[in-house]
Amino acid sequence: MIWYVLLVVAVAAERIAELVVARRNERWSMACGATVAGQGHYPPMVALHTGLLAACVVEVQFGDRPFLPALGWPMACALLAAQALRWWCITTLGPRWNTRVIVVPGLPLVDGGPYRWLRHPNYVAVVAEGIALPMVHTAWMTAVAFTVLNAALLTVRIRCENAALTAASAPPFDGSRDVTA
Repeated sequence: MIWYVLLVVAVAAERIAELVVARRNERWSMACGATVAGQGHYPPMVALHTGLLAACVVEVQFGDRPFLPALGWPMACALLAAQALRWWCITTLGPRWNTRVIVVPGLPLVDGGPYRWLRHPNYVAVVAEGIALPMVHTAWMTAVAFTVLNAALLTVRIRCENAALTAASAPPFDGSRDVTA
């Protein structure tokens, strides 16, 4: 159990590192005239991700969940792969990556790195992590609950992000064109 708690703490530390990067990137984005969208879903997202970490430990401790090597080790590998994908996304987006929906108008969409194949690869990492971290130590109720709640949240988040990216890439309407023709 101790090593699992340490794993969850390591993931929490990684989340704090992400927040530091996001804060730095937010300052850069705002200095470049960025717009922020979807602030209403951000607090539930923070609560869900924080709850995932806590629930992993609580379920393993009080649900008497065993470590099953045949499940735990592959899930640990999936967790590491999810972290690698997440940091590949962060590196690829550079100062444009954030935990919030912040878009600098006029910048083209990134189409390199994992974005070459997927529109939202970071969310693939989130989904994989939400399953893998609890299942490292058979916390299946946490994995199911997070997956269901995260699916609902990602539906809102992806719609918001797509709308913000579309709005930021659209040419501004200056009133001089006849849009009724």
